[in-house]
Amino acid sequence: MKCPYCGHSEQRVLDSRPAREGEAIRRRRECDKCERRFTTFEAPEKPRLFVAKRSGGREEFDREKVLGGMVTACRKRPVTLDQLREAAARIERDLFDLCEDDVPSQAVGDRVMRELRRLDHVAFVRFASVYREFQDPAQFAETVRDLAPKKRAQRGPELAQSKL
Repeated sequence: MKCPYCGHSEQRVLDSRPAREGEAIRRRRECDKCERRFTTFEAPEKPRLFVAKRSGGREEFDREKVLGGMVTACRKRPVTLDQLREAAARIERDLFDLCEDDVPSQAVGDRVMRELRRLDHVAFVRFASVYREFQDPAQFAETVRDLAPKKRAQRGPELAQSKL
């Protein structure tokens, strides 16, 4: 590493501490030549993941783009930004766990739908309507019907039986 002031490559590390929520190390350095101090950050290089689009194109996976779609679906819903950030992180980890360089966009969309279904059914239907490109109200109705049995099952068997 070179000093940003004089370009000399020898310096001392004065202090090291965790940074960016433990994802990096902040180092305070002093140049041996000009004696000026500067800060560096050291972080592991993250592997790159690409999304194969339906159109045949390819782009780098962007967690912020996934988060943005989820935020839009959850607008005016009782879902916190922290919940959405955690969901986006789970999606990213899940995709990296596939150990593939390219994942189909469908794999991303399916995981977003799974997370939204868990968080908020209205947001799930909103996202599904765009993702699955609904063409008529019957598709909305079918999606809502598919949610209903899951909801009763989550309440417990005694409530599901009492509805019979």
